[in-house]
Amino acid sequence: QVQLVESGGGSVQAGGSLRLSCAASGYLYSNICMAWFRQAPGKEREGVAAISIGSGGTYSADSVKGRFTISRGNAENTVSLQMDSLKPEDTAMYFCATHAGTCYGGGWSSASDYGYWGQGTQVTVSS
Repeated sequence: QVQLVESGGGSVQAGGSLRLSCAASGYLYSNICMAWFRQAPGKEREGVAAISIGSGGTYSADSVKGRFTISRGNAENTVSLQMDSLKPEDTAMYFCATHAGTCYGGGWSSASDYGYWGQGTQVTVSS
């Protein structure tokens, strides 16, 4: 059984930084895709960034390029999301998600491709 444990999040003023981390357990290999999604009240869940743990290849949404960085953690099957220059519109519940196999350009941001999800962590950015 694959499980995801998220940490980080919180409240910060605009222009500040936060770091989210996620650890996946239950996989017997590292050829997996791990991603961050976010969902604001009244809005659809959207893909923020994804990384193939095995190759290190990354994808990110245009709205966060240059501000958010996804990276592999030191421990096996862990990922971090460094969020800098935060904006009020980044306020949302952030979810870690994973699926077996590498991330791919055509579907990394499709929530339906991910079979496992974390419980979510709130990020609030005030103006």
